Amino acid sequence: MIKIRLTGQWEHHRGSLGGPWEVWRQDKLQNHYNVPWHAVELPHTYNGLDVLDPDGKYYQGQGWYRTKLQADNPYPQGRTLLHFEGAGQRTDVYVYTNKVGSHLGGYDEFTVDITEAAAEARGIERYQGLIPVAVACDNSRELETIPSDASDFNLYGGIYRYLNLVYVPAVSLERVHVEPKLSDDHSSCRVAVRAVLYNPENLQDEVTLKVVIRNREGQELAQFQLREKPWTGMKELAVTELANPTLWTTDEPYLYSCEVVLESAYGRTEQVERFGARSFEFVKSGPFKLNGERLLLRGTHRHEDHAGVGPAMTEEMIRTEMQLIKDMGANFIRLGHYQQSRIVLDLCDELGILVWEEIPWCRGGLGGEQYKQQCRDMLTAMIEQHYNHPSVILWGLGNENDWECDFDYFDQEEIRKFMKELHELSHKLDPSRLTAIRRCEFCKDIIDVYSPSIWAGWYRGIYTDYEESSRQAFENVDSFFHMEWGADNLATRHVEKTYTGFEFIKSGDGDTDERDGDYLLTGGEPRVSRDGDWSETYFCEMIDWYLKSQEKMDWLTGAAQWAFKDFATPVRPDSPIPYLNMKGIIERDFTKKEAYYVYQSYWTTKPMARIYGHTMPVRWGAEGELKSFKVYSNCTEAELFLNGVSLGVKRRDSQNFPAAGLRWESALKPGMNQVKVVATKDGVTVTDELSFEYQTEAWGQPAELKLNSKKQEDGNILVEAVAYDASGVRCLDALNFVRFGVTGDGKLIDRQGTVRGSSLIQLTNGRARIVIDPVGGAAASVPVTGFVSAGGPAASLAASGTKHEPVSIVSVASAGLPTAFLTI
Repeated sequence: MIKIRLTGQWEHHRGSLGGPWEVWRQDKLQNHYNVPWHAVELPHTYNGLDVLDPDGKYYQGQGWYRTKLQADNPYPQGRTLLHFEGAGQRTDVYVYTNKVGSHLGGYDEFTVDITEAAAEARGIERYQGLIPVAVACDNSRELETIPSDASDFNLYGGIYRYLNLVYVPAVSLERVHVEPKLSDDHSSCRVAVRAVLYNPENLQDEVTLKVVIRNREGQELAQFQLREKPWTGMKELAVTELANPTLWTTDEPYLYSCEVVLESAYGRTEQVERFGARSFEFVKSGPFKLNGERLLLRGTHRHEDHAGVGPAMTEEMIRTEMQLIKDMGANFIRLGHYQQSRIVLDLCDELGILVWEEIPWCRGGLGGEQYKQQCRDMLTAMIEQHYNHPSVILWGLGNENDWECDFDYFDQEEIRKFMKELHELSHKLDPSRLTAIRRCEFCKDIIDVYSPSIWAGWYRGIYTDYEESSRQAFENVDSFFHMEWGADNLATRHVEKTYTGFEFIKSGDGDTDERDGDYLLTGGEPRVSRDGDWSETYFCEMIDWYLKSQEKMDWLTGAAQWAFKDFATPVRPDSPIPYLNMKGIIERDFTKKEAYYVYQSYWTTKPMARIYGHTMPVRWGAEGELKSFKVYSNCTEAELFLNGVSLGVKRRDSQNFPAAGLRWESALKPGMNQVKVVATKDGVTVTDELSFEYQTEAWGQPAELKLNSKKQEDGNILVEAVAYDASGVRCLDALNFVRFGVTGDGKLIDRQGTVRGSSLIQLTNGRARIVIDPVGGAAASVPVTGFVSAGGPAASLAASGTKHEPVSIVSVASAGLPTAFLTI
């Protein structure tokens, strides 16, 4: 088998066409009926930016891709395939105008055989032997498909995972499954190897197969050879016993390999699959065990979503994200709410991260037969395609299936009936793993592992309710696993005193489940999500409480925070950054928030220490007022220095909330202050330090915005807007929405879903920032004339054809405040 990633030489048109002929007609009818195309690299989505346009709904419709392939299959009678690792949400594939395949579903892999169509297209003289390929993707709204548009994530369109050109012999391996099963005492592991052939011509020439099992070091442990007539369906090829296997664990994820080689008169193909020897158990009314030992599952969640590119993340981006998750100390991840890239699963195997992966039956209700069949198909594809990954322990069958929305009927019994069907299908396809769902109380008795909705301290209740709520839920099911908890937090927003809602919010009765509408910022009962400050400060305190509580909950299987990274969503237009779910531990561009280090302080062993407030350049209060300093660290003890003077040594105690006892109080001097911590663990010393300004001047209501700028190393310019009152004092708690604009040569780098990449955003501690590309605007190659400069008349920068230095006028506006301008 030969596999080639097709990343370059693609063109894209966002919009509908009358059919595939319109992709190519301008090649024949030159200068007529031109369709606008622009060059792109795969992976690509046509919703990379517009999902975060603050002024409009993102595009849902058709998008076309085209290329001309150099296809040279070296195998006699070989098959030429296009292998899609994921494209959304409906995909039609054409060779010239010949439709060669279709796929429904935005998240599972699929393959299209283009052999005969490519041979035919090769004869089109104007393409000189190249193969014209067109792909139509469509993410239009359709009720009878999953996921629902009521889901808290965007339904992206495009070829947003890798696309591969694959050459295989006429008879080849299509899929290999490796099933390892440990003995009860873990002294041996039975390994069964099965395979499916790809043989579209139904050829019957005998084939030779070789199966080789190797350990991680490459040493051969077992080999089998056999000759067979081609078969249909899944066939067992070999069974062997591994004595004293090295177990796969989250700390030491040991991987074996299984190589299957098929040779025939038509050529040779091989497939290498990795596998791990491990067992797991959700103890009935008890904890989780991996390889017979209790393991507290410490987890997070992942959406395929990134600044500027949406789900079209490169392999390098995915690797960066997964390493950040592991470095934070996580040993578990739920892939919400759909099958994700094979790269993600490979990395979970390598890094030691256990997985709950699910199909996108998410909210909305239950549709008709087409709807159900798509659920069946996607569940089957997910299990078959990710069967060999030792990291996977749970197949998710749905999420929030109690959320009525898409249909004018909602039948709980029908949902129960279909959930039972999916549960049985999952166990038929893969008896070795368990099924799970989150938040559908009337189905919790059907599946193996259940997560109720517990959002203590955000959507309902207060965060000190967490343990009681979890215990009540634990006692109502056989296998409890807490998925989704956390709080929205706008990066770089900090407060001196957090809003907790303890005085106003009903608490103490275990009533902490999220309900429909709780995510809205108006209406309903008092709740932190509606009335709180959405600060990193509160988020860190809440996490701190949850994590210190989990350490003592010896019955707990585990819990996973929602979600690792901020992500775009169509259902949150009123967020401080519109259309952003900002519950992330990191920003959408991998920038770490303070919460990242809170997790490290509980979950990692490598010595670390982090003083809270690195992105808080100004603190405030009265002169002489005692201020708190918190250090998040896993070290045994730490000493804090303020302006060079020791504030004493503290010993870490995880149950001493907050900050595990690593907190100090002292007065600050007006102006600049410096804080440093020196922490030790097992003879290793680590340090951290930061500087900040202390403002003692009180302020009134914001009266004006002022702009300043700073050139960045990459040549871009960071522009900052700061709110001041009528006396010129910074308003450090101002929450105004501000909007940036630019006129001239420059371009806002916006719609990124970050605090430096959003043209409409709430102030964080009285400031907002955005990055400007000084030469990237539409006018970059055209002289700018007749624009208004700050405080002056229209100015003309250049006459036609005259070169000039790039100049832009940046503006920032907020309701009730005068617009500010800055020339850069």
